[in-house]
Amino acid sequence: MTSTSQPDSCTISDSVAHGVGHPSAEQAGRSETASVNPKATILVVDDEPDVREVLEEYFGTHGYAVLGAENASVAKAMAAEHPVDIALVDINMPGEDGLSLARHFRERYASLAIVMLTSAGTVVDRIVGLEMGADDYVPKPFDPRELLARVKSVLRRTSSAGRAELGAERVRIGRCVLDLAAHRLTDEQGGEIAMSPLEFDLLKALAEHPNRALSREWILNLNQKKDWDPFDRSVDLRIMRLRKKIEPDPDHPRFIRTVRNEGYIFVPDGE
Repeated sequence: MTSTSQPDSCTISDSVAHGVGHPSAEQAGRSETASVNPKATILVVDDEPDVREVLEEYFGTHGYAVLGAENASVAKAMAAEHPVDIALVDINMPGEDGLSLARHFRERYASLAIVMLTSAGTVVDRIVGLEMGADDYVPKPFDPRELLARVKSVLRRTSSAGRAELGAERVRIGRCVLDLAAHRLTDEQGGEIAMSPLEFDLLKALAEHPNRALSREWILNLNQKKDWDPFDRSVDLRIMRLRKKIEPDPDHPRFIRTVRNEGYIFVPDGE
């Protein structure tokens, strides 16, 4: 992304106008206090100074420690020198782009969460970013409040504290816990819930791709069903059965949701 990008400049101006870019004295005080014991450390990688400034100040007022990097080279140096919990990486930067940087981070820092910042409509870049290990993406222009919500969601499922709660091989899904190693689904009392192998494969795929819509075609191909019929409803039936097992209210699903024209998505916090 270059500094001549008009949509992003408008977004930043709007953010500043709404008090995001220039926190009040009270907010600045909260930021200074929070920096002593931050919720998490965020690395913002974007070649536009205005974008970095707004995000640094905005996340700072919400209790996060924030580092800013104008390119991939600086970002790599910062990540090597400072423990970073999550990186917000712009895809379109001069020189080494965000996709290459995301690959570098994923290869060297297994616990580092990555959120890609993409230009609106760049579907291919989003897909490639997710395939390289990004945990989420946010299209530009964005509202900082939405980005904050995405960061909180990603940190909940990737932070060491979140993983330690159940262990690396156990995932909480609604009112149940899925044990990936043992191929078991248990309820609140620890009782085992019967699942078919195909139901387990589907639930495992959803758990391993949280907050990402999985299409029916992708799910069918997951089971090597290459010759699937376009009118095959087996995935929909499996989703319906799984909802009855894990959802508090299967008629109003919160954890396994339908995304129209895209497929199904697992929402860890049910929000």
